[in-house]
Amino acid sequence: MSGWPILSLVTFLPLAGVAILLAMRGDGENGRQNVLYISLFTTVVTFLLSLVIWVGFDNANAGFQFVEKMDWLNTGIAYHVGVDGISMLFVVLTTFLMPFCVLASWLAVENRLREYMIAFLLLETLMIGVFVSLDIVLFYVFFEAGLIPMFIIIGVWGGKDRVYASYKFFLYTLLGSVLMLLAIMAMYWDAGTTDITALLAHKFPAQMQTWLWLAFFASFAVKMPMWPVHTWLPDAHVQAPTAGSVILAGILLKLGGYGFLRFSLPMFPLASDYFAPFVFALSVIAIIYTSLVAMMQEDMKKLIAYSSVAHMGYVTMGIFAANQQGVQGALFQMLSHGIVSGALFLCVGVIYDRMHTRDIDAYGGLVNNMPKYAVALMVFTMANVGLPGTSGFIGEFLTLIGVFRVNTWVAIFATTGVILSAAYALWLYRRVIFGALDKEKLKALLDLSPREQLILYPLIALTIFFGVYPAPVFDATAASVDLLVNNYSAAIQAAHDVASAAH
Repeated sequence: MSGWPILSLVTFLPLAGVAILLAMRGDGENGRQNVLYISLFTTVVTFLLSLVIWVGFDNANAGFQFVEKMDWLNTGIAYHVGVDGISMLFVVLTTFLMPFCVLASWLAVENRLREYMIAFLLLETLMIGVFVSLDIVLFYVFFEAGLIPMFIIIGVWGGKDRVYASYKFFLYTLLGSVLMLLAIMAMYWDAGTTDITALLAHKFPAQMQTWLWLAFFASFAVKMPMWPVHTWLPDAHVQAPTAGSVILAGILLKLGGYGFLRFSLPMFPLASDYFAPFVFALSVIAIIYTSLVAMMQEDMKKLIAYSSVAHMGYVTMGIFAANQQGVQGALFQMLSHGIVSGALFLCVGVIYDRMHTRDIDAYGGLVNNMPKYAVALMVFTMANVGLPGTSGFIGEFLTLIGVFRVNTWVAIFATTGVILSAAYALWLYRRVIFGALDKEKLKALLDLSPREQLILYPLIALTIFFGVYPAPVFDATAASVDLLVNNYSAAIQAAHDVASAAH
């Protein structure tokens, strides 16, 4: 398999689907079915190919694997791709969620379906590109280009305030990234290369690390999103179509966490150590404040969006704890959140397609005529709360252990988020599912269709499987996380030794 460009194939295969959709002729029901089946086939084949990467991946190797490099322009900026244990996880998560997005849009999108699917397939290529890039300029191009399809998806197929939400999403994320571009130029001038593997080995001066860290932080904090630059997310989620929300929560928020793990921690360790208390403070505020805000929401999507900000607080905390448990926990939390929050948005989409409202007050008593739906929503609600036996528990518990080893008070305050998440999630579940079925419109609702079962049941299975048996994820990431944490600790120790000798 070494001579086979499997990474490029997985990255650019969705573009083959785009080409077929662009070449297609014919409208009406036939044309619509063709668009859906071509999109579904493309995303499923891409997912199956990404499993080849997982199966062929050597867990004992901490370095980059499946590496491909081509420097056509001889500028030093190369097409250079590869995956380690950290990025491989996100590639598989991205390709896994895409077929569900196509299935979720089967009936929901009525106009310009072909353009809608083209935007999603383009987005898939750009998101995978971010995770496999081993050249920092290539990373930046994929990172920024991913904004465009999402901007279009929200702006064209979103709700009534879609234009405002799409511009807010675009401007917030773009402004942060401008600073990152300046930092990338500074890194090139200092290190003389844009190759990520070379930059990981390069030691940047301590003062320079501070400025570079802040520039990258501006971009990644908005993407996560961290408090207080999180306000674009609830608007984007509420206005985005269901599949748009799934990708936004499942993958796009993870780009920030991935950036911290790929750049901030290994390349600027001294600055990361210096700013860790600042990150802890923002993370704790995010966990407590946005959980309280979630309790006040009347719109289901907004509630889940605020809960996403709170859950990402655990991720940033775990990453900057910079120990084995913290980083492993943050990675697992990102994977689990990708599955669970994506599933929660799909659950909202199920009843929104029937009732065309997301107001919590419009529902109640759905357990009476939608028992399968009630069970599905219950599993994802429990995972969102972090119930032992679901994937949500593993990530939260590990990040809290990792942070506890670094700062006891931060861990104690962060743990209140577990209680608050139980409050808003169970409150939502009780109001939507339980109670008397006394609203006339609700009495006619049918339970999950075969298509909806096909979407939700695999996600239920994964949520419980990873909650009971998380080993496949930990085995894949362990070597890369070990290397990251050991290099980070060595850099901090070396700096302390130099400071002690100077005194």
